[in-house]
Amino acid sequence: MIDSLARFEDVPLHSGVSSTEAVDRLRQRLNTALRGKAGVVENVLICLLARGHLLLEDLPGLGKTTLAKALASGIGGRFARIQCTPDLLPGDITGFNIFNQKSREFEFLPGPVFADVLLADEINRATPRTQSALLEAMAEGQVTVDNVCHKLSESFFVIATQNPVEHHGTYPLPEAQLDRFTMKLSIGYPDPEHEREMLQAAVGVSEEERLEQSPVLCLASLRSFQRRVARTTVHPRVSEYLVALAQATRRHRDVPLGLSPRGLLLWQRCAQARAFLSEREFVTPDDVQDVAEPVLSVRLGLDQAASVKIIREILESVPVPVYDRL
Repeated sequence: MIDSLARFEDVPLHSGVSSTEAVDRLRQRLNTALRGKAGVVENVLICLLARGHLLLEDLPGLGKTTLAKALASGIGGRFARIQCTPDLLPGDITGFNIFNQKSREFEFLPGPVFADVLLADEINRATPRTQSALLEAMAEGQVTVDNVCHKLSESFFVIATQNPVEHHGTYPLPEAQLDRFTMKLSIGYPDPEHEREMLQAAVGVSEEERLEQSPVLCLASLRSFQRRVARTTVHPRVSEYLVALAQATRRHRDVPLGLSPRGLLLWQRCAQARAFLSEREFVTPDDVQDVAEPVLSVRLGLDQAASVKIIREILESVPVPVYDRL
């Protein structure tokens, strides 16, 4: 077995449950909110544990906001929502300084970015200037207003949405913005059985009652899990495999934008998160392959249909490392 860099110590939870049980409860909470989409929920958990940010590209009404609220409720975090429109200003996101007449000093009024889970709804309807207000926040966990740096929550997690069909009055996300996202996911329509379950579950229960439930995981425990994910062992051969895959994206004739070093680091972190969810202390090539599509599709400059095909070609073009022992 590959030696672990660090043993996974038990994390004290306010509920007294183990780390595996805590993550399972969060998974169940999200699966209840988003019925029939276990694969999507698993990738959301991977993105969260990897300390990444998520781009949801899908049609309206498929549960994107519900998912974001359920996640914030499940981790006991502060939820904030930005409805992106062309007249939205950077200060509406970051906050701004206002003059206090009593103290005769400027005071900083924090914006919605000072949340644990931030939903940027229809992000591509905001102007490039406003979109850029999230660049520093997503990459460095801070915002700078009037030359003063303000730290964000350690658990800061952005879920941005955009409609893949409606392009009138939108501003496509630039490559620098897309590269800040860790994954791109699509929820899609549920099957009839889960839609019936959704209808029955909604009878006699308001939307607020359905979403406002007690947390199943505290923020301190979440941050501890994220640190444990970062320490999950990556064998040198797995690192070489990741580098070879990144090089393959840069050589592929149909890929306009090869994987950046930041994208490669995020890919490795997602593979570590998947290993953690599988209760393993080391990353395998399967972990790398399983998160390849959501990680690469957000940053290769391709539409969804082309992404699936080309990512498969890239994975097939690089030999999988073989170990004597695992």
